[in-house]
Amino acid sequence: MLPYLLSLPALLVCIAILVPFVTAAVYSLQRYRLNLPYLRGFIGVDNYIDFLSDPAFWNTLRISLVYTALTVVLELLLGLGIALLLRRPTRVHNAVSIVLLLPLMTAPAIAALMWKLMTNPSFGILSYLVSLFGVHDFKWASDPSSALFTVVLVDVWVYTPFIMILLLAGLRSLPRQPFEAAALDGVPASFVFFRITLPMLAPYIITASLFRLLDSIQQFDIIYAMTQGGPGDRLMVFQVQAYLEFFQYTNVGRSAALLMILWLITNILSNIFIKNWLRLRARAHGHA
Repeated sequence: MLPYLLSLPALLVCIAILVPFVTAAVYSLQRYRLNLPYLRGFIGVDNYIDFLSDPAFWNTLRISLVYTALTVVLELLLGLGIALLLRRPTRVHNAVSIVLLLPLMTAPAIAALMWKLMTNPSFGILSYLVSLFGVHDFKWASDPSSALFTVVLVDVWVYTPFIMILLLAGLRSLPRQPFEAAALDGVPASFVFFRITLPMLAPYIITASLFRLLDSIQQFDIIYAMTQGGPGDRLMVFQVQAYLEFFQYTNVGRSAALLMILWLITNILSNIFIKNWLRLRARAHGHA
């Protein structure tokens, strides 16, 4: 009896995941509009086929992938750089790492609203600061040319500490013997970094990148709180488009189909990352 009781929470979590997933999959195969309930019916994969000829869908796909690539790469580079600076476990470094974690403790929607105020062209502190360098009337998120830059900046501010803390834990857990031997032999620092540190840290880098990739490609709160997917469709990522399809256009079928496509993309990308992680782990244990 006890084994069944212990497995009950996992079973409940599995049910809580599968029920919405199956429901969304069923809705995605239907013509289902809340304002036209009498037209509801099974249409197969027509919702998916319609997306293939819809320029708005391809714009959503492009913006989602560009946003994901920019945020993951920038956060990975910054997080790795900060982790390398704080790799020695001193009191000062520990205190600095705790302070740097503060943005991560802020709800993304609250952080987005805070940055929206700071980047207001009329009274925002950041608009004032950039004006000191001769950049006047910078529109930030309200201008199509700078909207992506602005939301990426907010995402980097919020989530870089996440990657930093994972890589910092990885750096501090690496064995010291290879580095001590390299120091005794007078090996250049660049060689140590690229040939010893990075290969040993690669599983941690892939893990951190996977977590951020899965979160970035499903980003909603930062983008919606700052721009609602605008200006125009400049930041119309998957989650925002699905939200608008459901709540603004009351098109449940198209909204569910968008989310199922997003699930397929995240599943493919996560499988690629996991396979590379397993390959690196096998090589580290001498099995590859």
